[in-house]
Amino acid sequence: MAQATTLSMSKFTAAVQAAVKAAAQRHPKFKIDPPKGITVAYLIRGIPVVESVAAGVTLGETQAFANDVAAHIGSAHPEAVSTAKGSAPQGVVLSVGGHVVIGIPPLVDAVVVEP
Repeated sequence: MAQATTLSMSKFTAAVQAAVKAAAQRHPKFKIDPPKGITVAYLIRGIPVVESVAAGVTLGETQAFANDVAAHIGSAHPEAVSTAKGSAPQGVVLSVGGHVVIGIPPLVDAVVVEP
């Protein structure tokens, strides 16, 4: 079994906030404020996209935004993003019941989250 990786939640949250802010500057249709919290679930670690924004963008634009967020997070915390060897981090888009969440896939390896 692989050794668990330690990840500072406050540093990870700051990296996510910076990633969302940078991606929003590159994708002006995404008028999204940096998140104040992070959801960690078994399907995705991400942030919700408000309905008014989701209604005005394509799936391709949403995926591009998620990819930018994932790349930024991967630069700041490579241990927090799963990637195939030699490839860039890919963002994840989850749409369920009219709700859209963008983010990064969950890790396969064990991660210890510190306050």
